Amino acid sequence: MTGHLVEPDEDGLVRLHKLLARSGVASRRKCEELMLEGEVTVDGEVVTRLGTKVDPLTAVIRVSGQRLPPVSPHVYLVLYKPTGVVSTMSDPQGRPTISDLVADRPERLFHVGRLDTDTAGLLLLTNDGEFAQRMAHPSYEVDKTYVAEVDGRVGKTTVEALLAGVELDDGPVTVSSARVVGQGVQDRSIIELVIHEGRNRIVRRLLDHLGHPVRKLTRIAIGPIQLTGMKPGELRDLTNDELGALLDAAKL
Repeated sequence: MTGHLVEPDEDGLVRLHKLLARSGVASRRKCEELMLEGEVTVDGEVVTRLGTKVDPLTAVIRVSGQRLPPVSPHVYLVLYKPTGVVSTMSDPQGRPTISDLVADRPERLFHVGRLDTDTAGLLLLTNDGEFAQRMAHPSYEVDKTYVAEVDGRVGKTTVEALLAGVELDDGPVTVSSARVVGQGVQDRSIIELVIHEGRNRIVRRLLDHLGHPVRKLTRIAIGPIQLTGMKPGELRDLTNDELGALLDAAKL
């Protein structure tokens, strides 16, 4: 959401129902109904008075429990990073980088976390430095979903071993969920893993440790944000619902 959506009054405040309507929640009349029904909270308090004004930059607004991101000059983007692209903005070896994929963007973008060069999938990009830093901090890490094509047939015992927790050289790894989603060619399996942390090459090391080296790896989701419908190299804005969920996860 960008700053030009709503013009604040002289006091810097905006009427709440107007802000909700401009933010795409619903029509202005429907937003008024939602307020009267007690579905709208500001900073934790239910607001039913229609003339209520709020600060669009700082108010924590929820509609039916869903966080509405504040009006902001920042951008929050989803990138489908292709295999072979380095998760940096420049590379001394001259390999393709993220900056090549966002060359037409005017903002100075930061990537939130990273993916190995040989791993494809979802990366978050933003010009909000605090958000990038917070999202990358281990204590705020959200679940990340990966699909891996691995050598060998992955059976029930391997899935159970993953869910029980695996001890690697640099400590234990907890997997939130694991399931075989298909069989690849040449005696390979396709497995989906949900993992909370972001240690270096963690998914590859984990599956290698269990005797199933990874041949192909894609991160398909971070928290509620998915790659669905996107092609490698494609970029899109986060939706309000996606951004609201991430702001909550990062306690911003």
